[in-house]
Amino acid sequence: MPTTDSITRKIQGAASTEVCSDELRWDPWAYDAPRHGSRLPVYGAGASQWDTIPRSAPVQREIPERYRAMAPEEVAARIGAVKARLGFRLVILGHHYQRDEIIRWADFRGDSFKLSQQAAGRREADYIVFCGVHFMAESADILAADHQRVILPNTAAGCSMADMADEAQVLACWRQLDEILGRGGDRAAVVPVTYMNSSAALKAFCGERGGSVCTSSNATRVLEWALARGERVLFFPDEHLGRNTGDKLGVPDDAMVVWDPRRPLGGNSLEALRGARLILWRGWCSVHARFTVAQVAEARRRYPEINVIVHPECRREVVAAADLDGSTELILETIASARPGSQWAVGTEINMVNRLAAAHPDKRIFCLDPVVCPCSTMYRIHPAYLAWVLEALVGGEVVNEIVVTDTVKASARVALDRMLALPGRPAVAAAGS
Repeated sequence: MPTTDSITRKIQGAASTEVCSDELRWDPWAYDAPRHGSRLPVYGAGASQWDTIPRSAPVQREIPERYRAMAPEEVAARIGAVKARLGFRLVILGHHYQRDEIIRWADFRGDSFKLSQQAAGRREADYIVFCGVHFMAESADILAADHQRVILPNTAAGCSMADMADEAQVLACWRQLDEILGRGGDRAAVVPVTYMNSSAALKAFCGERGGSVCTSSNATRVLEWALARGERVLFFPDEHLGRNTGDKLGVPDDAMVVWDPRRPLGGNSLEALRGARLILWRGWCSVHARFTVAQVAEARRRYPEINVIVHPECRREVVAAADLDGSTELILETIASARPGSQWAVGTEINMVNRLAAAHPDKRIFCLDPVVCPCSTMYRIHPAYLAWVLEALVGGEVVNEIVVTDTVKASARVALDRMLALPGRPAVAAAGS
């Protein structure tokens, strides 16, 4: 991995106006629940800090004091020692949004589904340590072999977008839609599609009801498939990915409605729901919601030859203002293959952009958002937690294991298999087209 000035160090040295929250400088265990007593869950500092977290979200209990007191050099030495001792029995997965101090230990780097697939291919591994967030660890457990144990170093590393659509809310929505729209004739009245960034329970929900999962790479293909099978699609939990994909498919504005689970009929009229082709859940990624058209305009003002590439979880107007939009993998591939001297303003999580810039010093690469604001839940995975769960394995204890029940696992696999059965590979998508 190229040497970088890690985001952690940048945060520690930044002025208050240069970071989205001064709490980013706190120790990560400041958000842990005391071992004796109760505490409501919170996301922690960063891009999701002000989102509402459900009471059902996991809470991380305090890690042992010895890990909190360790110097970074000792933490790193302990992680390295356990990796060497466990060898092929251990595989560590690092999502692109993780801090550099975690990524250095990853056997695989990638987006959530790619990492789960890579881990599934390592059948010799007994332990899969997923340095990501909760739904990612669930996906790894769905695809893992029976003997493999999946571990999330910090159980409080959830995903605010995934948490915006819980199973009870989606079931309530489905019941209302069934009452209004019926079951359909030759084609289903509604086909459910869930983004990969959702709980295993919602993947299973789609598997049981003729639906599918999608990623940001294949959302267009999956929605094409779903619209061919049904009169309309219920897409959750990210309304922006759904709307941007609907635009690419030529779905008219008046045929895309937003379902707000806190309002009767999702805040829609009966006529709007009956005329809809896409019913988009009211949810978003707080990282990608930070990017604005004004930031795009400022990048173009400062660098007239700039290329703007953003993630499709950004708002529609941001995607339209950009030159390209695509998944994390597409962003990486596009910039890596670009000509030397090219300039890129990137609308995605800051840790990934920071590493991209370090990996390609022959290009100008920077984050659209001038304020340092990492994904708050990814930021919960600190090296101390990784050292803790790894050393527990050596001692014969599996800490923070993520287990998906067999019933949920089977139905979720149905939805994933439907996605994987679709042919073709997505092309680079020009924004606004």
